[in-house]
Parts: sequence; C-alpha cells; structure tokens
Amino acid sequence: MLLEHIQQPEDLKRLTLEQLEPLAAEIRQFLVENLSVTGGHLAPNLGVVELTLALHYLFDSPQDKFIFDVGHQSYVHKMLTGRMGKFNTLRKYKGLCGFVKRSESEHDVWEAGHSSTSLSAAMGMAVARDLSGGSNRVIALIGDGALTGGMALEALNHIGHEQRKLMVVLNDNEMSIAPNVGALSNYLARIRSDRHYVKAKEEVEHLIKKIPAIGGTLAKTAERVKDSFKYLVVPGVWFEELGFTYFGPVDGHNIQLLMETLRQADKVNGPVVVHVITRKGKGYSHAEADSHKWHGASAYKIESGQMLKSVGPPMYTEVFGSTLIELAKQDKRIVAVTPAMPGGSGLTGFAKAYPDRMFDVGIAEQHAATFCAGLAAEGLKPIYAVYSTFMQRAYDQIVHDICRANLNVTFAIDRAGFVGPDGETHHGVFDIAYLRSIPNIVVMMPKDENELRHMMKTALDYNEGPIAYRYPRINGLGVPLDETLEAIPIGTWEVVRPGADAAILAVGPMIPVALEAAEALAKEGVQVRVVNARFIKPMDEAMLVQLAKEDIPVVTLEEGAAMGGFGSGVLEFYSLQSIYGMRIKVIGVPDYFVEHGSVKEQYEEVGLTAERVITDINALVPRRRQRA
Repeated sequence: MLLEHIQQPEDLKRLTLEQLEPLAAEIRQFLVENLSVTGGHLAPNLGVVELTLALHYLFDSPQDKFIFDVGHQSYVHKMLTGRMGKFNTLRKYKGLCGFVKRSESEHDVWEAGHSSTSLSAAMGMAVARDLSGGSNRVIALIGDGALTGGMALEALNHIGHEQRKLMVVLNDNEMSIAPNVGALSNYLARIRSDRHYVKAKEEVEHLIKKIPAIGGTLAKTAERVKDSFKYLVVPGVWFEELGFTYFGPVDGHNIQLLMETLRQADKVNGPVVVHVITRKGKGYSHAEADSHKWHGASAYKIESGQMLKSVGPPMYTEVFGSTLIELAKQDKRIVAVTPAMPGGSGLTGFAKAYPDRMFDVGIAEQHAATFCAGLAAEGLKPIYAVYSTFMQRAYDQIVHDICRANLNVTFAIDRAGFVGPDGETHHGVFDIAYLRSIPNIVVMMPKDENELRHMMKTALDYNEGPIAYRYPRINGLGVPLDETLEAIPIGTWEVVRPGADAAILAVGPMIPVALEAAEALAKEGVQVRVVNARFIKPMDEAMLVQLAKEDIPVVTLEEGAAMGGFGSGVLEFYSLQSIYGMRIKVIGVPDYFVEHGSVKEQYEEVGLTAERVITDINALVPRRRQRA
C-alpha cells in the first residue's frame, strides 16, 4: 500500500511517476469506503484524483498557492496534506470540514463554499506576490460550471489585462451540480470534441515559418493567414483573445500527460489556462453512471450504491416542487427560474411537466434575479427557486431591480436556517435580516409543510409586489396536506397554544421547540402562549399591540441571525410605537459563523432549544412562577 506512507506532499515527491497510477486507485478506494460511512461530495473528488496528485507532485504547497473554487473537490488535497486520519470525522461536529478551511491547514490558502471565487482570489494573491518580490506560483482550480459565473468572467478579464504569472486549471467535467447550461458551456463542449486541434495548430505554424519574409506585405499576409487558421482550428481562442496562453484540452486521468502539460504551462511568464477533461465519479460505477445524484451523497452501501437515507415525511423541498406543478396547472403565468440547482430546489418534476416554463440559468444568481424582474415586468409570475445562502449573491439585484421597482417576483428560499454538515458557507441564516430591511417585500415562513402549500397559494394570488416564502432543509412534520389551497391574509399570525403568563413568538421550525418549552413550563404553573409568527414582514401589529396591553413578557425565537432578524423587528416595532416597559428576550443565531455538524448539534450550540427558552422565560416571569 502506497497511500499509508503519504502524510505530507514531500512524501508524494519520493514516488516514481509509475507509482502514481496505483496510488490514484488507492485514493479512490479510500474515498469510496470512507464516504460510504460519512457521506460527502464523492463524484467531484473521484474526478480530480490524478489532477490533484500531479499538482502536489510538481509544485510546492503551501509556498505555491492552490486555490480551489467552491472547495468540495478538495478531499484528495486534504488526504495529501496530513488529514487522511481524520476522514472518519468528515462533515461531523468539530471534525474535518467538507470544504477547504484556512484554520484547518496551512495548505488551505483560500476557503469557499460558493462558486466562481477562485480566479479573483488568485489575482489578489498574484499581485500581493509581485508587490512583495515573491516568486511562488499561484494556481487557481475552477470547474466549467463555475466559469459561467459572472464573477469568474470579471476576473478573467482583469487577469488577462494585468498579464501577471498565474495558472488557471479549468477542470472540465461537463457538470457543476446539475448539467451545465449556456453558451460558454457549449463552447467548451466544442473544444472537447475537437481531437485534431494540436496537429492542425502545429501544421499551420510550421507552414507559416516556411514562408520567406520578403516584404512587409507578405509578412502581414502570413499573419492574417495564421490568424484565420487559428480561428478555424485552434480551440481556446477565446481564452487567448482574453490574454491567456491556452493549453489543452488534456486528459485529466493521464498523469504523465498532465505532468508534461503543467510543466509547459509553468514556463509561461504570464497568465495561462490549462484545460483538463475529467470524468466526475471516475472509478466508482454508480457515481460514473449518475454523477448528479452522487455529487453530494449521504451514507451508502458500496456494492449496490443504495443511499442510506432516513424514511419519514417528505422534505419541504419536495412539497414545494409538487405544489408548484399543481399551481402551474391552474395558472399559465407561472415560470420557474433556478441558478444551476433544478434537482436540489425540487424542480426536476416541474421541468418535465413544463419544459417551456422552466429556466436553469446556470451559476448566475444575479442574472437570475434580474431575469425574473424582466419576466414580472411583462406580466408573468416568476418563481425564483434558490438556496438562501446563494441568494445572498443577488442582494443588489433584489434591492435595485425587483423591490425598488415593486415587481411581482416570488422567492422560494430553500435551505433557510441551518443546513447541518455543509456548514458555515451554506447556512441560510442571514436572509431574514437583509430582506426585512428592503421596502416593498413580504416575507413568510411556514410552521409545517401544509402551511407552505397555502403560502405558495398566497404568493400566487398576491399582485402587489415581491413576496418570499422560506423553508428549511428538513423533512416536514408529517401533517395531512389540504387538497384545497387558500391564501393566508397578509401580515396575520396564529396562536397555536393559549397562555397568559408569557408569549413565545416563534418562526418556522422553532414552533415545535416553543411548544416543547411551553409544555414543560405548564407543569411548573407557567402558562405560555405560543404564536406562529408566520409573517416576518409585515408583522401582525395588532397582536403585538395586544401583547403590550396584556403586559405579557415576550420571547422571540428564530433560526436566523439575531442581529437585524425577526426579534429585532419586534423590538423596532415597540420602539417606533413608543411602547415602553415591555419585557422582551430575543433568541436567534449569535454573531459568529456556526461550523458544520448535525442540525441538532448546531441548535444546541447556539441555544435554539427548549431548555434555553425555559430558562429565559423563568427569568422574565419569576414572580408569576413563584405564585403558581
């Protein structure tokens, strides 16, 4: 076994080139076996084994900077940099992160869970190197899907202009999470299919060299001939016109060819693109057959490929997807828009049922938002299905292009709240705080999957401007689903448990937590009112005024940032109404980034628990509790 002797990149360099191929096989076996227990991003990592080996074999991390885009394809990098023994803790609480993390290793020089950032970071590091007189290499790894992101294109433009020494490794596996879409993806596909470009390029250049330079006219003609042939037969011309030297496409699973190409690219004193063709899921037949399914896998059986998912009620995402199909039958104005997440956002069924009304715009959250604005401006009902964490990238478009114009765009915000093992880069805990500060938008969150369906009907019937419903990445509660959907009056809350000693204003998944606390407090003689604060904006002002009249202490409970969140909104209301003397406790996500683990562990860490609520209510109503 070669793998057991690799603890750091220096160990890798002691091997011969011939030993790297069996080492690659051992790495794939290690990943398949370990991720069958922990789950994780299997297919992306199986596809970059040889590429990661080649980079660490040729170059010197951490002096040379390897900058992974997104970071979910960095498992092999982690294995080669001293973390192989921690893979049993992958994505677990206090364990190995599923993405690159600077605090985890000196070899992790950049961290990200969102795509299209590596080129900008690489440019910054290259400039910093040059200004400080350094000579280290800066190597950015980016996928073909991430290359469609606007930020990546902005960075390419800047890098090509500056002409600093920087290597871009384009990992082209024809996939991001879902199959790639767009003109740039089609361009890369044409490059992949052209197997004769190297020979054609060499022949053209050889021919031109033989033309005698006997006058300026002939020389210019030769240059024009060269240019015209280049456009006809040389792929990568788009990169070259941006100022890059282009190498490839090269087989990303041929280690010796990879080595030679990377060596040649390293000799260029300027920006280069090394276009590497890889197969997502390579080496594990189930992942090769369905790399979309195996992009991020739960625990599974190795032989059969069966995912070991828990059985229970449908996830909120599934309820959203099926309900959207139901509503689309009734209203032809509905169109669905997603930034490269049709499967994850529950839109696969909708795409099959209404292919002409489904738009996957690729990794382009900003474009998706303004695209929706354009659709709404012409009378359609766009549903922007997006993860909360990715919606952050479209903040200005939401403010400037949608809310300012008061356009009737619906935001279906998935993964709202904690997302467990994906961790701090993917938690959806900030959208309440930044959405509720924007004029014109309505923001809702359901207490269960049935209420989500009614909120979707509410959004469909609403014609006054932008409206959003947010829902978590968990299974529903298993409640019956009403066949007839009815709109909920905007800005109305619901009392789900009566009580006169205190009130808990809870949002979404926090309602079961509030009910648990109320049940425990009732045994102590404290009767707590639990309110389903389903409208985050606008709030139920009449109910807030009534609570003040009753002089009832209030606890707000939300799975979102406490700073600027729902609880802050309650405090702001009482302040603006000059209602003083209220006893209020805000419970939410504190002011730091919560790391990966299970959702239960994350709740316990930040205090989103019944025990915390009980403690706070006892502190607010000590005299009443003692009288009881």
